[in-house]
Parts: sequence; structure tokens; C-alpha cells
Amino acid sequence: QVQLVESGGGLVQAGGSLRLSCAASGRAFSNLAMAWFRQAPGKEREFVVGIRRYIRTPSYANSVKGRFTVSTDNDKNTYYLRMNNLKPEDTAVYHCAAASESPIMSSVGSASTYEYWGQGTKVTVSS
Repeated sequence: QVQLVESGGGLVQAGGSLRLSCAASGRAFSNLAMAWFRQAPGKEREFVVGIRRYIRTPSYANSVKGRFTVSTDNDKNTYYLRMNNLKPEDTAVYHCAAASESPIMSSVGSASTYEYWGQGTKVTVSS
């Protein structure tokens, strides 16, 4: 069983930065496919970025490409999301997700691909 715990959310002004963390336990990071999703109030869950299990090149949603960067610390079994130049439309609860099976490329952005989810951390960007 994999447990994911996110942290690092908060209130930031537009143009600011935040770094979210996702600490995993129960299984080594290198054996998991990982992703970040977000859900704004009244909206569906949206894919942000994903890393497949064997091909570790991140895939970013167009809405965050060039502003968000994902990284991992295998020693700490932690997955990070660095968010720069934040915009009010980035306001959401951000969830870390993991899958034991590596998805095909077309499934990286699908929430149903991931069986493990964190509780989420709230990010609010003020204008």
C-alpha cells in the first residue's frame, strides 16, 4: 500500500512561486508512476504533470508548461512541484497521485490511471 502526503500549499500573489511536496511511503518512488492533478472549485480534476515509471521525462499540461517544474528526491522518496509565475487560474487543490503500473503515454493525463492519491494541498493565487 502506498501513502502520499502533500504539503507546501498556501496563499501567494500573482507572479509568485510555491513549491509543493509529495512524500511517499510504502514503496520506492522509482517503482511508481507519479503525477500531479489539481481541482478548482466547481471544476473537474485537471492533469498538471506526470512521470511514467520507466521513462522519467515529465509530461506537462499546456497550461503550466514553462512555469511548473517537477523533480524528485529518491533518497527522501519525495516528489516536488515547483510553480513559478503563478496566476489566479492556478488556484486549486493540488493532489499527488501514483500508479504501480506504468501507463502508456496517452493515459498519463487520465486520473483513472492512478490508484493512489494524497489528500491534497490548497493553493490560492490572488490577483
